[in-house]
Amino acid sequence: MSTHATMTALRLEAAGQPLRLATVERPVAGPGQVLVRIAAAGLNPLDGKIRAGQGAHARQPAPAILGIDMAGHVESVGPGVEGFEPGDAVYGMTGGVGGVQGSLAQYAAVDARLLAHAPSTLPLAQAAALPLVFITAWEGLVDRANVHAGQNVLVIAGAGGVGSMAVQLAAARGARVFATGSKAQQAIIESLGATWVDRDAPIDAVVETHTAGEGFDIVYDTLGGATLDAAFVAARRYGGHVVSSLGWGTHALAPLSFRAATYSGVFTLMPLLTGKGREHHGEIMAEASMLVDAGKLRPVLSEQRFVLAEGNAALDLVESGRAGGKVVVVVA
Repeated sequence: MSTHATMTALRLEAAGQPLRLATVERPVAGPGQVLVRIAAAGLNPLDGKIRAGQGAHARQPAPAILGIDMAGHVESVGPGVEGFEPGDAVYGMTGGVGGVQGSLAQYAAVDARLLAHAPSTLPLAQAAALPLVFITAWEGLVDRANVHAGQNVLVIAGAGGVGSMAVQLAAARGARVFATGSKAQQAIIESLGATWVDRDAPIDAVVETHTAGEGFDIVYDTLGGATLDAAFVAARRYGGHVVSSLGWGTHALAPLSFRAATYSGVFTLMPLLTGKGREHHGEIMAEASMLVDAGKLRPVLSEQRFVLAEGNAALDLVESGRAGGKVVVVVA
């Protein structure tokens, strides 16, 4: 072991194996970086895929420390960093892909451009659930579709991680929001500010019932596959826009073309993988903080809580699909 300071982390030694607690060298903030003492790590389905060796697009080969989302306190700042000081509460989507250390550790040296000051009205253990899903919602609704007041927006799977963010963001910007889900999810969808739509209802009937047959100005698909095909049919003629965060399959574009509608894909990992556009992720998280502190945004959280040593159980819950909300691992 090095003579440098150490920390505890959950490390993936080889794909397909459980994460294990390890003592590793504590990072140091380099130029443009902030050393964060991590309070909590928010988990996402991609973390489980990487653990299983199924997330090749994330470019996070073992051995690696996983965890894409984090919240914590600034321990120190590297040369050239402005706007952050030791003790500041911060959060962001800061690693766990692209060979960058993730958040399932006591400390991380992260690119300051990816960070924002955390909301003052939300515990860090809850704030850690926001970054990836909120950034994904923002890039689709704001950056791609320019959502604004008066529009009709349909969110597919509105009780999910990205869906719950998209519902609240669209509502905060003045849109009329509709969201699909199961009957059991109706209460949560309505509490977020959307009109519940039965996920099993035929898409033609949904369009007729809620838009008088005109179609939705924006459809945000968060599931891909057949739901993306349905989204094309739900778009408004002459100007409707479909956004998908899982548009990886093969799809017929004719239904979209015949409506003179448009499509955008969202790939939220791009700044972490390429280094380009990282400032915008920090800007988006600053917007999230303002929405949280204004009472217009909240995370939908699993009732189960985990500490760092229970990281494998936390990932198992995420992979099961039965979490009932975002899963957070408390580190500090």
